[in-house]
Amino acid sequence: MADSESEHAHLEFALALHRELAAPDADTCFSPYSAAVALSLVAKGARGETADELSALLAGTGTDAGVQDQLLLDAAALRAPSASEEEPELAVANTLWAWDKLPVEDDFREELSRWNGGSVASAPFADDPEAARKLINESVSETTRELIPELLLPGSVTPDTVAALVNALYLRTGWSFPFQKSETVDAPFRAPGGPRQVPTMHQSERFSYAAAHGWQLVALPAAGGAQALVLLPDGDLVEQESTLDADTLLELMSGAREALVHLALPRVSVDVRSDLTAVLRALGVRRMFQPDADLGGLSADPRLLVSDVVHQAVLRMDEEGLEGAAATAVMMRLVMMPAGDPVTVRVDRPFLLLVRHVETGAIYFLARVVRP
Repeated sequence: MADSESEHAHLEFALALHRELAAPDADTCFSPYSAAVALSLVAKGARGETADELSALLAGTGTDAGVQDQLLLDAAALRAPSASEEEPELAVANTLWAWDKLPVEDDFREELSRWNGGSVASAPFADDPEAARKLINESVSETTRELIPELLLPGSVTPDTVAALVNALYLRTGWSFPFQKSETVDAPFRAPGGPRQVPTMHQSERFSYAAAHGWQLVALPAAGGAQALVLLPDGDLVEQESTLDADTLLELMSGAREALVHLALPRVSVDVRSDLTAVLRALGVRRMFQPDADLGGLSADPRLLVSDVVHQAVLRMDEEGLEGAAATAVMMRLVMMPAGDPVTVRVDRPFLLLVRHVETGAIYFLARVVRP
């Protein structure tokens, strides 16, 4: 079991991503676990400042990376359910999809094998980018039980893509105290656009409950040691979530006590795709996207860098339990190294500009720029 410092660091990571992803009037859903595992594996293959930036985001400055890894490794297994609980299902896959001509370091292969479902697989990135995209999507779809059938959209794998480090996660578990479907009725929900009627589940049960710092917390236990925490703000969500930090959340969780709770909870069904590239840059992870990225622990090819980090999460919650899936893909390409001395081109006089289709040579636009 991970210690309190690693849990604190993981919560800080989760809330940092949430603050960047959250939009005032839109649903947000992502998997801090999936993102953390994928980025941790990139960190294992990074060196120097590239690794330091990732470690600072994932573990902060006061947490040992090995302890932080253990938190993620331990979370990939659920405990045996009790006699009254249904068997939960948790599936995790960590795959480095690599171009055959990209050298992958033996130490990284060994490190990857330590992680749940860790493996290196071949994909025809250079020869057939579309086939590589479909191969990766099929693998993610299988792990996520088809909840995420197309993580990588058309065009996301290009001819210069040489690798993709992918984490995929699936979780299905039933409530320890299921809701009765007969108690579910439409009830008003104060959405940003105005009140609307939504299917709302009802139950009176002894749950762990806390109220502090402008929040109410209700913990819904599930089979296998999983748990859903409902965090309800006393006031406006946008105002209060901006100040929610790891300390406050840990205090709420540790201060929760068993109480009889009359709970009215909407069913949940969200499916959100997120581009984490800009999010990570905003949080200080920049070097791995630059030509001077150092991923020497993953591959000896000095041209390797991260081009994009894409993420998708699906979460469904009803009377019987919850089902969720998530996937994170760290896409990598090779940057072309200069063949000789650097060349400076200063466009400070009238010039011509062509916009063309590379494959056919068709010219979409030709411009003469005299007064830019």
